[in-house]
Amino acid sequence: MKNAISVDLEDWFCVENLSSVIKKEDWGKCELRLVKNTRQILDLFVKYNTKATFFILGWIAERVPDLISEIEERGHEIATHGYSHTLITEMTPIGFEEDLKKALYVTKRCIKHDEILGFRAPSFTIKKDTLWALDILIKNGIRYDSSIFPISFHPDYGIPNSQLSIYEFDNSLIEVPLSCAEFYGRRVPCSGGGYFRLFPYPLTKFFIKHCMKQGRPVIFYLHPWEIDSKQPRVKVGGFKRFRHYYNLGKTFKRLNKLLSDFEFTSIKEILSL
Repeated sequence: MKNAISVDLEDWFCVENLSSVIKKEDWGKCELRLVKNTRQILDLFVKYNTKATFFILGWIAERVPDLISEIEERGHEIATHGYSHTLITEMTPIGFEEDLKKALYVTKRCIKHDEILGFRAPSFTIKKDTLWALDILIKNGIRYDSSIFPISFHPDYGIPNSQLSIYEFDNSLIEVPLSCAEFYGRRVPCSGGGYFRLFPYPLTKFFIKHCMKQGRPVIFYLHPWEIDSKQPRVKVGGFKRFRHYYNLGKTFKRLNKLLSDFEFTSIKEILSL
């Protein structure tokens, strides 16, 4: 079974965990480090003959258009991560659509194929109270969303008891939820990001195999900054500091193992779009 791997293309200073310290208006003053990090990931994908989905942040696309073009030229799927990395829970429908349209416009200027089918919300903020965003996605040509975490314990995201497998909403938008292994009704995320850095790799491998035995392809994600242990360190409170910086030095080695142990492709290919 092929699984899907995705990269949320944003830099270290774009993340929600650091937003209390680094304001959006100061992003332009921060060191842009994702070009080198992304190319390391791209080269690793070549090593394992892996195609991926890249959810591009529009703000990033404006600043490194050549990198977006290179990602497409290497055969990967280009999708959108919105423009400003503003949580949908903090936006109005009008503001969300404006942000989405801007992201699509600036990203499409970087690529040859004028088709972006996928969307992932910043910090996975498609929740029960933001499902209104789904109709806006369809209206703007998006075919699938990959934003919903089917969990209940996270303070910022998740829809408890939502489906673990890929499914379709009433408006025909396809949902590609982030993967969780389920044991006796309890769900454990095994889809990458901070969970990939937190759990020992053998445990992640076990969870992924469990999902595959249940007939579900794993939907995996990571960020370029997660392989960058030398990124600038900023003073941020306890748990957020832990979530952002924990095990950065181990991520690239673990990613190498992951691609060696499992076969991955883009979300577009998984969905046969």
